[in-house]
Order: sequence, then structure tokens, then C-alpha cells
Amino acid sequence: MTDATIIGAGVAGLWAARALLAQGIRPRLVDRTGPPGAHGCSWWAGGMLAPECEGAVAEEPVIRHGRAAADAWAKVTKVTARGSLVLAPARDRADLTAFARRTGGHEMLDTTGIAALEPDLDRRHEAALFFAQEAHLDPRRALADLVAALADDGVQIEHADLTPETVKGPVLDCRGMAARDALPALRAVRGEMVVLRSSEITLTRPIRLLHSRHPLYVVPRENGLLMLGATQVESAHKGGVTARAALELMSTAYALDPRFAEAEIVELGADLRPAFPDNVPRVVQRGNVLHLNGLFRHGYLMAPALARQAAQFLATGQKGDLFHED
Repeated sequence: MTDATIIGAGVAGLWAARALLAQGIRPRLVDRTGPPGAHGCSWWAGGMLAPECEGAVAEEPVIRHGRAAADAWAKVTKVTARGSLVLAPARDRADLTAFARRTGGHEMLDTTGIAALEPDLDRRHEAALFFAQEAHLDPRRALADLVAALADDGVQIEHADLTPETVKGPVLDCRGMAARDALPALRAVRGEMVVLRSSEITLTRPIRLLHSRHPLYVVPRENGLLMLGATQVESAHKGGVTARAALELMSTAYALDPRFAEAEIVELGADLRPAFPDNVPRVVQRGNVLHLNGLFRHGYLMAPALARQAAQFLATGQKGDLFHED
């Protein structure tokens, strides 16, 4: 029995399936490329669950809903709750002060405080903001764990190329940029990332470096891997990582710690993140179709909330604050 069809098995579609099950609604989950992989932007995410840091530039709903993301993910996969550290080069100290004014939930650290949290950064930076309540996860492990959890509940990902207009009954369209024909306000934001392996640098939490030209975040993963991200370019070009992007990421990483110059490049990746004009994810209703889209750079932070509101509407008719009629 199928009560609703989900098209798209990225982070939004997987969470939509989980949310429907929680409401007693049986989903059919289909994707034109099958299970999650390098073909989707969910694969290339940083995995930071950092609503307070995102508050420096994000709208209020992202902060509010994002605060519940770590608890939601912890029911499915491993979540590391060691906070976030925000640094700035001495010449950009004013940027750190401005970041502090725009955000909450942090404390200011000096060199000693930074070294206590991350010994490998000892004496390299004079000031930082520590957001103790934030967390991070490994996106690829999280996707695999979501797929496994759904399989345990009898939901498999069907390899099929469907569009909403070919499906009867309720449809949750989670196709990202592939849904742009139905959502003309959607735009593409290109992001590129680098994965390094270093035997010299050990970090235990996400590090954000406020840089005047190329802001950077570094997210630690298992086995000595460090994910560097991410460029943010208003472009629909879907090619591989450009030389310029790689140079920008690596040069900024070098400003964080010169030992990054000796790290091994393990992987380069790029994809397009779907965003609405205000960069707030939303559920857009159009007839029997609910479009879950516009996750922008907040996919892992906002997918649980977006899915929950869509499932709640199908179960009760109640519309949450992320719900938009079209």
C-alpha cells in the first residue's frame, strides 16, 4: 500500500519518508539515479549542524528550526556534539566582532582558550568565538544510516524517473534543482569542496575562518580526513571543481594553519544547491504536490523540519510556518 509518493532520495526525500512513517503514512520513495551518491548535492555537504553560526547571515526560521536538527539526526546516525569554533586572522578581527554581534550562544576565547579546545591551533590565533551547543555529522554516513533505517521499516528506494504530473495521489517533490521548471523562483548556488588527509593536523570540531575574501570552514571526519568548504557562486554551471576554487580553498586553509600545505588531496567535488530568493527552505503547495525545496546551504540543518511540516499537513491539514501556497 502507498499513501504518498516521494520523488527524490536526497536528504530532503529521505527525511520526508521518515516523517511520513511517523504520521502513519506509507511512502513510495523513487529517485531517477537510485540511492544517494555523488550525483546529488547531499553527498557534498559539510554536515555542520550550526544554527547559531548560520544566524550571522541566515533568516530567523533557519536558526529556530535548526536548533532541533542535532537531536533529530541523533536518532538516526552518529552526531558529534563538540560545538563550533569561529576564528579570524588578526587583520580581520573586526569581522569576528561583527560576527559576535549578529549571533548568540557563544563565548569569546583567547589563545589559551583556543588551545584548550584544539591543541593543534595553539598560538596560531589570538581570539575566537566558541558555540558550545552546536554539532556536526558525516553526511555520507548519515545518508547511509537514513537509507538503512527506512529499509528496516520496509521502505526501499525505487530506481525510477518520475515527475509529479505522472503520479496520482499526494506527491512530495524533493528533486532540488530538477524541479526548477515547477518553481521558477528557484536558483542555483554552486558550491565546491575539498577533502584532505593530514597526519599533522588534528581537529575535533568544525572550524570557521572569517576571511576578507574567501571564508572557509573545515569539518573533521574519521580517519584523519578534513573537509574544506565551500565556495558560494551564483551559477548554474555543474562542472567539476575549478582551479580557482581549489586555490581559494587551499590558500585560506593555509592562512588557518600552514601545515595544510602538506596535506594529501583525497577528493574534489562540486554541485548545485537550490535556493529561493530569501534563502529560506519551504514547502510549496501546488495542487496535489508538495515541493520540499530551497534548502540552500542548510540541507542537513533544515531537512528534518521541512519534512515534518509536509508530513503534518498530509496527516492533519495543519500548515506550519515553512509552508507556502502557490
